[in-house]
Amino acid sequence: MTSNRPERIQSFKDLEIWQRGINLTESIYKLTKLFPDEERYCLTSQIRRAAISIPSNIAEGFGRRYNKEYRQFLHVSLGSCAELITQLIIAARLKYIDENTLNKLSTEADEISKMIMALIKKL
Repeated sequence: MTSNRPERIQSFKDLEIWQRGINLTESIYKLTKLFPDEERYCLTSQIRRAAISIPSNIAEGFGRRYNKEYRQFLHVSLGSCAELITQLIIAARLKYIDENTLNKLSTEADEISKMIMALIKKL
């Protein structure tokens, strides 16, 4: 007899929030390749670091022994989502990205934030 329950999560790579964070980071890297060269060491770098921080902290927290530590890393990831949205707004104001791109990426970061909050509450 088979169970209808989902398979147990074995790795951080099984987490949908981690997968979505990786996809968002990939989108950010592709987008920031189009930014002006003078932004390479400033806004481009900041946006990329914030994006990378989201799945990285989810993964690092998953590898921790205690839920308290895991929650701490999830809070960092949550902060990185807010930082990324802020930087995308700045990029839009500087006309490096259009409103449609801003809305799409901000919405994805916001949805990931909500998923992180749900996981924090679950822990």
